[in-house]
Amino acid sequence: MGKNDKEKKSDKHADKASNKKSEKKSVNRSDKLAEIEKLLKNYRVEDGKNFRLKDFDAGSTAGYPENRKEEGKGEADSILSRGVEWLAELQDRLYAQDRYALLCIFQAMDAAGKDGTIKHVMSGVNPQGCQVYSFKQPSFEELDHDFMWRYQRCLPERGRIGIFNRSYYEEVLVVRVHNEILATHKLPDKLKTKDIWDERLADMAAFEKYLSRNGIMVLKFFLNVSKAEQKKRFLARIDVPKKNWKFSSADVIERGYWNDYQRAYEEAIRATASKEAPWYVIPADNKWFTRLAVIAAIVHKLESLDLQYPKVDKKQKAELEKAKALLLSEK
Repeated sequence: MGKNDKEKKSDKHADKASNKKSEKKSVNRSDKLAEIEKLLKNYRVEDGKNFRLKDFDAGSTAGYPENRKEEGKGEADSILSRGVEWLAELQDRLYAQDRYALLCIFQAMDAAGKDGTIKHVMSGVNPQGCQVYSFKQPSFEELDHDFMWRYQRCLPERGRIGIFNRSYYEEVLVVRVHNEILATHKLPDKLKTKDIWDERLADMAAFEKYLSRNGIMVLKFFLNVSKAEQKKRFLARIDVPKKNWKFSSADVIERGYWNDYQRAYEEAIRATASKEAPWYVIPADNKWFTRLAVIAAIVHKLESLDLQYPKVDKKQKAELEKAKALLLSEK
C-alpha cells in the first residue's frame, strides 16, 4: 500500500471517529435540553391569564437537596458548571452569526440576588458580547422623554446579550406602589387616568412583540424571594461587616410595601407574559438554584435559535488558502 493510500485510509478513520463523536455529542445535547425543558416548565409563564404568584414556591429546588450537603449536590454543581461553558459556546455563535440579539430582564424585590445571579451566570461569557445596564432614578434628561426612551437606548446590538438589571417594568412597579413619583414624569394631567397602568403594560407587551419580530429575543426573570428569606438577608447585611455597604435603611421602608409590590408584580406578569417574551418566576430563596435555573433558561432559548458560525464560500476559501500559502512560504 502506497503512502497516499495509507493517508487516505487514516483520514477516513479520522473522519469516521469525528462523526461518531459529533453524533454522541448531539445525542447528549438533546438529552440535556430535554432535562432543561422539564426543569423550566415549572417556572415559565407564557400566558398570564390565570397567573397567581402564590402558586410559585420561592424555596423550590426542583428536587435537588436544599442544603446541598446530601447526595445530589455534586450533580447540581456540575449542571451549573456545564451551563456556564455551554452558554459561552452559544454566545460565541450568537456573536459570530450577528443576526439575533438576546435581552434578559431581571426584576426582583430587594436582596433577591439579582447582582450575584448576573455575575455567576455570565462569568464565562466574552465581555465583548455582553452588555449590562442597571437603571436607577431617572435623570432630568430622561424625564423630558417618554418613559420607555432610556431603556430603548440600551437595547443590545445584534450578536450580543443585553442584561437589564431592573428595567422599564419599574414604571409599573415602584411608580405604581409610590404613585407620587408619577408627578415627576411631566405627563399632561388628562393622561394620568385610572387606566394608566393597564395602558403602560399594554405598551410593554406590544414593544416586546415588536422586538421579537426584529430578531431581539426577550427573556424576563422575576427572582421570587420569600419575605422570610429577605429578612434573613437584610439581617446578614447588618451583622456581617463586609456586607454593611449593601444595606440601606430605605430597604426596610420598602419592605413595608411588600404586599403592594406582590400585587404589582402579579398584574405585570399577567399582562405581559407571552410565548415571544415569557416570564420565568425563578425561586430565589436558594441562590445556587436561582443561578442554575436562570442559566438553563438562557441556554434553552439560545439553542432554539439554531445558531451557526458563518459559512465560508468558495471565493473566501480560495483566499484563505492563498493566505496560508503565503504564511508557509515565509522563511
